[in-house]
Amino acid sequence: MKIIELLKLEYPDVKCALVYSKPHELLIATRLSAQCTDKRVNMVTPALFRRFPDIDAFANAEVSEVEEYIKSCGLYHTKAKDIVEMSRVLRDVYKGVVPDTIEELVKLPGVGRKTANLVAGDLYGKSAMVCDTHVIRLSGRLGLSSGKDAISVEKQLREVIPDDEGLNFCHRLVWHGRLVCSARNPACERCSLKGVCAEYKKLSEPKK
Repeated sequence: MKIIELLKLEYPDVKCALVYSKPHELLIATRLSAQCTDKRVNMVTPALFRRFPDIDAFANAEVSEVEEYIKSCGLYHTKAKDIVEMSRVLRDVYKGVVPDTIEELVKLPGVGRKTANLVAGDLYGKSAMVCDTHVIRLSGRLGLSSGKDAISVEKQLREVIPDDEGLNFCHRLVWHGRLVCSARNPACERCSLKGVCAEYKKLSEPKK
């Protein structure tokens, strides 16, 4: 697919923007990233992970203390509760091992398909399609999907993007969404994808 080729040329060395060193840290960082920027999450997690260095530490934590570390990420009451509860499930049910399938990951408190896809793909190399706001916006503009429901967009993308390309395709769309194709002011004239973009083609057509 031409879109995949162009994105590879534009962003050859792509990876998850969230910084982590242990499997459960990616799970927690992704939960924190809901309605929050990856940049902000990466500012918060170093101190959080020093204070709670492993799954047991998070499982034994007071929710109120976790809240103090993550306040700037927004929705911190819910996120802190989810982090402690998911850690207890990881400890008690999964013996301290982060599950490697989307089906098992979504059973964890606070974990939806976006988080599950990212963790399964980044940690375990599984087929993954991470549909965050950037991916939903750009795939719609490019004409690869319709609608704004993440589950629906994931399904549509899986029908046209090869399994082994899905994760990095989404990572590249996220970077492109941040750097070029923003929500309010997309920089179409300097966009490497404008030749294959349905939205740009529509905007460029002479008005009748």
